[in-house]
Amino acid sequence: MAPAKGKKVAPAPFAARKNTADKPKANPLFEAKPRKFGIGQDIQPTRNLSRFVKWPEYVRLQRQRKVLRMRLKVPPAINQFTHTLDGNKAAELFKLSLKYRPESKKEKATRLKEAAEKVANGGKADAEKPFVVKYGINHITSLVESKKASLVVIAHDVDPIEIVLWLPALCRKMGVPYVIVKGKARLGHIVHKKTATALAFTEVRDEDKQTLAKLVDVANAEFVNKEDTRRRWGGGIMGAKSQAVTRKREAAANKPVKATV
Repeated sequence: MAPAKGKKVAPAPFAARKNTADKPKANPLFEAKPRKFGIGQDIQPTRNLSRFVKWPEYVRLQRQRKVLRMRLKVPPAINQFTHTLDGNKAAELFKLSLKYRPESKKEKATRLKEAAEKVANGGKADAEKPFVVKYGINHITSLVESKKASLVVIAHDVDPIEIVLWLPALCRKMGVPYVIVKGKARLGHIVHKKTATALAFTEVRDEDKQTLAKLVDVANAEFVNKEDTRRRWGGGIMGAKSQAVTRKREAAANKPVKATV
């Protein structure tokens, strides 16, 4: 069909020129051989095979235990051990604890030897009362019951938890402040043991009384007088798939129903 009078035909588009200046020239000495990853051919590329690894039984058990603790409802008495002292206050507490670290066996032997030599030379042994933190669950229990403990430090990961499960309630009943910190191994390091369930401060020197008073105020504010933490249930966290199904059901239940005429 001929074009209308007075109108020009659009010119034919030019072929787009390919920019070949940036492409490196292939070396004719090396032939391109694309890899083939079929059976018995090229080696497979590196992949993350962690999903296909058969883990040892103890690894599977600890992972299953972690999932179960997330899924099951945790009573408030056990869930309170998930609320621990924050890092800065815990660092201050452990710094104070190291000042009142009990003497080791080697230090005790050295002290007794020096005292014996002093007595043998006609002197008198020093009868100064040592200021140290107390440990041992039975010893701490008696200190709390007699109200001699100024501050009780409880580890959050004691296993079985029944060893210290009742201790916060006893401290509240006897009016003794307490804190829960991370790491039974950190408490054990202070008293030259592998682990320790709890520690207790009874007396401190005059220069550390202000530091201990601040820690006692923190313990009363965050643990003793904080009822919502002690009455909150834990657990009940489902997996990603279960949460998606629950959201889908809730969306379907809240969807408005169209009226039929």
